[in-house]
Amino acid sequence: MELVVGVDSSTTACKVQVRDLETGAVQTSGRAPHRATTPPKSEQDPRDWEVAFQKALAQARPAIDPVAVAFAAQQHGLVVAGPDTDPLRPAKLWNDTESSPDADALLAALPGGAQAWATACGSVPLASFTVSKLRWLQRCEPGVLQRAAAVLLPHDWLSMRLTGRHTTDRGDASGTGYWSPREGRYRPDLLELVATDVEWEALLPEVLEPDGIAGEWPASGALVAPGTGDNMAAALGLGVRPGDLVLSLGTSGTAYTVSDTPSEDPTGTVAGFADATGRFLPLVCTLNATKVTDAVARLLGVDHELFDQLALEAPPGASGLVLVPHLDGERTPNRPGATGTLCGLRSDVTPALLARAAVEGVVCNLLEGAEALGTQHGRVFLVGGAALSPAYRRVVADLMGRPVVVPSEPELVAAGAAVQAAVVRLGTDFVALSEAWGLGRGVVVEPDQRVDHAGIRAAYRAAAEARRT
Repeated sequence: MELVVGVDSSTTACKVQVRDLETGAVQTSGRAPHRATTPPKSEQDPRDWEVAFQKALAQARPAIDPVAVAFAAQQHGLVVAGPDTDPLRPAKLWNDTESSPDADALLAALPGGAQAWATACGSVPLASFTVSKLRWLQRCEPGVLQRAAAVLLPHDWLSMRLTGRHTTDRGDASGTGYWSPREGRYRPDLLELVATDVEWEALLPEVLEPDGIAGEWPASGALVAPGTGDNMAAALGLGVRPGDLVLSLGTSGTAYTVSDTPSEDPTGTVAGFADATGRFLPLVCTLNATKVTDAVARLLGVDHELFDQLALEAPPGASGLVLVPHLDGERTPNRPGATGTLCGLRSDVTPALLARAAVEGVVCNLLEGAEALGTQHGRVFLVGGAALSPAYRRVVADLMGRPVVVPSEPELVAAGAAVQAAVVRLGTDFVALSEAWGLGRGVVVEPDQRVDHAGIRAAYRAAAEARRT
């Protein structure tokens, strides 16, 4: 038996899966937490990610050395490393919004504005993008870039610590704001808008092919796959095909699909990413997801199980109570300084109504953004921490008005990383391997056709628009 290792280095924890190369069966697994952060300033020490990886791997304790390993990690984060590969400062994470004014400045600096950015790199810069964080760094800590030997994403840095090489993949590179999915290359002209006195091309990692090899893990002799971003890895773990829609609700929310053609949305709603297979991954992201319902559960003084019971007790639409869940600012819609709003509050409010409004608000917020992806006629997947919640399952299916698949595999990012490691080892097709491993299967939640999903979503839309004005 040969083993592969898939790693998910997320905002909150490092998760490791050890899988059988042939069958995909999970042999062992491990998990170690990361330090929590709270926007607008959201930073972590990359060295803590490496410690967490080693702890998670020690928990997994594979019986034999693996033949391949792949890292998937949170997108957009900025790691600036020195010649010894050590970080020169803490990494700014995707949900750090201190670079919001820098995103605005970059948008104004490129002739043609949003349309020009969308054409150049598939996306319009937001605070979450690496290019915006680079401009923040140059503005606030200008000496750091002058000492840098590498500008990396979180998964790039972790791979580099094993191989010594500066590499990345097209999926994660497409979330930087300076790599073009359509052209398949870096756009140093966009980085010139950050600083003109930096040798950018010398700092950027090599972008490997989807089945490329980043190097070798000296401790085991395993091949190190290119790695990728967390959303791209989850798509591998599901075996997503064009036309499928994935709704991921964890700390943040994402909605994405796989496409054979690149997308370029000048409104900035859809990020025109590449995927990890050679296709494209148009994606919409919201900052506020399960942390909103966690906050409401805390206010109600209940645990997750009782919170779900309360939300399911209340009628669909929460008797007119609407929560606009922009608690920590928001990315979609782009309102980095926003806060949450509770509308339709009456004296007969109950804990159940508030719980229901919180779940519906989170789901409606993501579905509003997902509409920009266009109509998808394939499968609908619900993944992330919320997929374990009966309340979220019910509300997503009802507000979609379509059957929703909740995959049996709970750690799709780590599973997708393992798929990539196996493909590098075997040289097989990504989707074929995912299907052979049985990934993407799960429980189907049918919608309640009596629910007025259009009316509930219209009420949410009106409340969100009123909050904007």
